[in-house]
Amino acid sequence: MVEMELIGVRVEVPSNQPMVVLKEADGAQRMLSIWIGGPEATAIAVALEGLEPRRPLTHDLLRMVLDEFDATLVQVVITELRDSVFYADLHLSTAEGTKIISARPSDAIALAVRTATPIHADEAVLAEAGFVEAEPDEPDDVVEQFREFIDSVDPGDFAS
Repeated sequence: MVEMELIGVRVEVPSNQPMVVLKEADGAQRMLSIWIGGPEATAIAVALEGLEPRRPLTHDLLRMVLDEFDATLVQVVITELRDSVFYADLHLSTAEGTKIISARPSDAIALAVRTATPIHADEAVLAEAGFVEAEPDEPDDVVEQFREFIDSVDPGDFAS
């Protein structure tokens, strides 16, 4: 298992499809982008912002149910990628022992944010779907590339 950090929720342009973005906490800094639904994106974003809705959202309700039954969410694990669909498990500690419950990654992450629970990804999932974000060019590099372009331009290139 590889520990992941929740980077946030983004909207893919031009499709306007929300996705949750996770980044490997250590090591190669691989990232996972997981497409999610609009309500789940809102639930995650609300929790990340620390906003308290007037009435509990579904994930808040689940957190309260866990508290009421003295169950603790120990970790969330993104377990597999099958047919372009991600799967996750909730690992719960209860009086009867450890319980593992299958969940959609978006719901699992929304609950993890509310309970400050670590998120992990299976190494096989990262090997298949993980990517390393390209480093943006340094501003000085961009300026230097532009200067090289200007130096190589011949005004005659623009004559008709």
